[in-house]
Amino acid sequence: MTETSETPGAYVRSGAAPGHRLRWNKVPEVTAYFWIIKVLCTTVGETAADFLNSNLGMGLTGVSLLMSALLAGVLVVQFRTKAYRPGVYWFAVALISVVGTLISDNLTDNLGVSLTTCTTVFAVALAVVFAIWYRREGTLSIHSIDTVSREAYYWLAVLFTFALGTAAGDLVAEKMALGYWVSAILFGLAIAAVAVAHFALGLNAVLSFWIAYILTRPLGASMGDYLSQPTGDGGLGLGTTITSVLFLAVILALVVYLSMTRKDVTESERELSLQ
Repeated sequence: MTETSETPGAYVRSGAAPGHRLRWNKVPEVTAYFWIIKVLCTTVGETAADFLNSNLGMGLTGVSLLMSALLAGVLVVQFRTKAYRPGVYWFAVALISVVGTLISDNLTDNLGVSLTTCTTVFAVALAVVFAIWYRREGTLSIHSIDTVSREAYYWLAVLFTFALGTAAGDLVAEKMALGYWVSAILFGLAIAAVAVAHFALGLNAVLSFWIAYILTRPLGASMGDYLSQPTGDGGLGLGTTITSVLFLAVILALVVYLSMTRKDVTESERELSLQ
């Protein structure tokens, strides 16, 4: 789903605080590359979280604290950039995928919170973020991430979409016991339905984007589990290490390609960068 840009050239609106003005939009254009890397990042979030939890010997809480600290550092770099930088941006997305998974796992595994409760809490939290974001900024479009405050709302929303997607995906898998591959097909069909509703029926572009963004999380997780889990559990048995390395390599190749070609940067921003 592709949004229509609300701020040509991604310049900050005139009402923004002078000390918080940014010249360009801080996130990529929504293209096929965007969705491919997003799904790959969600898969890595699932498999990498399992790998780290099993191999670092720090326990779920220790791994969560470590990855959260790393994410915080990368977000500091992201906020300090003047425009969208593929390497920094997608590194942050990959890390936030891991942290979102770990948050959900901590609540269910360490604290015994049910998946139904987790899903409900994350859905409410995301709705609250969207409500405050829209009330303060007047838009939820990712083509308008051109101030510090909007970028803060954006990353907070992204974190909750990953946590919500993890809990909801696990809830569906647990309640329906469909298996990894069937679950992936189910979530893929749900995303296709959103695309049809947007392109054929006129569903609002911003709403379509965020629904699809949430659904890609359980889609990627189902794919990751199918590839990494033992054959006896319904997977292909590749393991978390091979699966994580494989997907990280593809993500890296795509990010390098986008950094060189700038295919996911809006045309108006390409023109401005040449001035």
